Amino acid sequence: MYTPSSRKTLFLLSALLIMALALRLYRVGTYSIYFDEKSTLLISQSVVLEGYNQKDVFSKTYFTPAEFWKPKTFNDFIEANIRGDIGNSPAYYGVLWVWLKIFGLSDASLRMPSVIFSTLIVALLFVFVRRHFKSDALALTSAAIATIEPFFVAYSHIARNYSMTFFLTLLGTHLFLLIMERVRNASRNSKQESLAGLYLAYGFVFVTSVLSHYLTVTVFLCHGLYALLYLRNSRSWVALGLTGIVGLGLVSLWFIFGGGKYTFFTLDYQAKFYRNIALTNPYKSGFGTILPATIPNITVRAIPIFTDLFMLTNGVIAALVSLRNVLIAVGVGAAVTFVIHQYIDVRKPPVWVYAAVAVLLLLGLPFYVFDPVRALILSVVLPFVYLIGRYIVENVGREQKPQVVMLFLLAFVPTFFLLFMAWRSGHTFGITQRYSGFSFPYVCIFVAMGIQKLASLRWWFSVPIAVVLLIQAGNVIQLIADLYADQAPKYTFFSTPRIANPYWSSAQKLKELYMPGDTILYPNKERPIYSEKIDKSFTDLSLLDAQLVNVYLPKEATYIQRIDPVERNRIVLVKGKTGEKITIFDFKGKTYRYGE
Repeated sequence: MYTPSSRKTLFLLSALLIMALALRLYRVGTYSIYFDEKSTLLISQSVVLEGYNQKDVFSKTYFTPAEFWKPKTFNDFIEANIRGDIGNSPAYYGVLWVWLKIFGLSDASLRMPSVIFSTLIVALLFVFVRRHFKSDALALTSAAIATIEPFFVAYSHIARNYSMTFFLTLLGTHLFLLIMERVRNASRNSKQESLAGLYLAYGFVFVTSVLSHYLTVTVFLCHGLYALLYLRNSRSWVALGLTGIVGLGLVSLWFIFGGGKYTFFTLDYQAKFYRNIALTNPYKSGFGTILPATIPNITVRAIPIFTDLFMLTNGVIAALVSLRNVLIAVGVGAAVTFVIHQYIDVRKPPVWVYAAVAVLLLLGLPFYVFDPVRALILSVVLPFVYLIGRYIVENVGREQKPQVVMLFLLAFVPTFFLLFMAWRSGHTFGITQRYSGFSFPYVCIFVAMGIQKLASLRWWFSVPIAVVLLIQAGNVIQLIADLYADQAPKYTFFSTPRIANPYWSSAQKLKELYMPGDTILYPNKERPIYSEKIDKSFTDLSLLDAQLVNVYLPKEATYIQRIDPVERNRIVLVKGKTGEKITIFDFKGKTYRYGE
């Protein structure tokens, strides 16, 4: 039976989930799929980019949608996964295939699994915090932060594996901590409890996670480190070991017999390829800035990864370009922290303390030389970290202290692993937020701890810091607005907004205008070949535009189509009776193909 308190909690959680879903659904199908999403779309249909498993279709002069949609086999799916995503994410593509079979194909439908998993993260985070930290208030605050976290909102609009992997790894951590709790309780009570169901569930999530994205292993590495620190039960070590061995065995089947066998070759090739760019042409290669993996270069690339992990510091990288800003902000923050620490428990402090925090924060403003608002936000970081520490010391029980260690591991190890891999590979190309995004749910908990502690302070401490946090909240809201406008490059990869999907609109025009005897001509986009084994298809013609339009054409259609070897940009319908050429779409200057 629900108490009034639990009813209020349930109501607030429901409101958060509705808000989370609304934020993720808004404009989800507005902008065209970008290059990685094109890979997702074709792989989900068991189609290989550039037609490697469609030689019977594209080796002829003419082809039809019916030939394009010839039934595919499981081997076609593996081949598409190999060549479209180096054998990564088969579990995600399987889920997406089922979803599209049930709900049909559109940009919104393609992205809908990401929307759902991103919303489920909010619900699961509430359950996770409530269960392992015994606090409804902390659980609701954590869920609220996840609801508006720009990273989660952005990746809910991307038809890739990321939202699914963030959810799965959080679920895996939840199951792991449940196992640890049951083991600890059994040791105290000298009573053995069957954990077979939990181990089975944990093993399933482990396998599914790794087959959703290989880098999820960093989360399970954190579980192993936690076990080394706290698990002293030999039977549990055996059970965890068997779970891990069986799980790795199942994952290995994919590497031995499935698409994963292609992964190691490609990763080795890419490491050499990007390292060569870093050493010879780091700034103008067409792949963005790729620097040699020196300690200074890795540090520079890592700073925005770590700052953007925390909602409080998201975007403060702009203030870090000035050493003077940093020194002043850190000095102000240290002074504020000292005042709070000295007088936090004093009921009637000296009169000057009432204004001290506000005055100190304002004192730095005239001296910041660049982006003073961001520098002001930076100045409350130290006090906020202090408040997180106070919350942990005062509000986290002795039994929950190990869970805090787990949070620290999960908040930082995935990114440090990414930096280590960059150092080994010799280039900085892979240092990007999405590859360590598994940390975000746990960072949300830390931020929630700081907010909870801030709310308990006396007004002369809390109000000035809260005002600065509200300023940062405004920045976050603006960032989310930029996401919806397709103008947030660090999340959407675009500063110039995309239009709606040109492949879908082209297919609709063709269905409307095509008559028997007409011919559809597709452009032959010149594409670079970096590796004969990876990039080279069976033909020198570019087939991707033709493939993507055919995805949206009727599966039984017999439209006559071919690739025009000399046309680079236009999809053209040639009318059979008159020879009139109708331009269906012109890609010239558009940002839709091959990451242009």
